[in-house]
Amino acid sequence: MRTLLLTLLIGLSPWCMAGQIYKWVDAQGVTHFDAQPPQGHSSTSIQTPSPSAIKSPAAPGNGTIGDQKTIDTNVKKQVAEQQAQLKVFCDQARTNLAQLQNNPRLREEVGGELRRLSDTQRQERVTEAQKQIAENCQ
Repeated sequence: MRTLLLTLLIGLSPWCMAGQIYKWVDAQGVTHFDAQPPQGHSSTSIQTPSPSAIKSPAAPGNGTIGDQKTIDTNVKKQVAEQQAQLKVFCDQARTNLAQLQNNPRLREEVGGELRRLSDTQRQERVTEAQKQIAENCQ
C-alpha cells in the first residue's frame, strides 16, 4: 500500500509544481512571491513552466555522452599543450640560470649596444631565475 501511495505522489509531483505564483511589492518596497494573491495589494501573476516544458536529465544515447567525450578530448589536448610549453619554458630557464651562474662576464644588448652585467645585476638575475624555476618547474 505504501509503495502505491509513494508511486502516486511521485507521479503527480510535476503537476503540483506548476501552480500559480503571484508577485507584489509591499509598502516598504520589498518584493514578495507567494502562491496566494495578497489582500489589499495589486499583484502580478507569474507564468510557471508546464511539466512538459521541464527537461529531464540527459539520458544516455541523447548525444550528450559524445559531446562530453569531445570536451574531454579537447581539455586533455589543451593540458598537454600547456605542459609542453611549460617544459620548454623550464628548460630555457634552467639553461639561462646555468649561464648566469657559470659565466661571470655576461653581456646584454641595450639600445643596440652590448653592455656588461655587473656582479650585482648578475646576482639579481640568478635570484630571479631561481624564483621562476621554483614557482613553475618541479
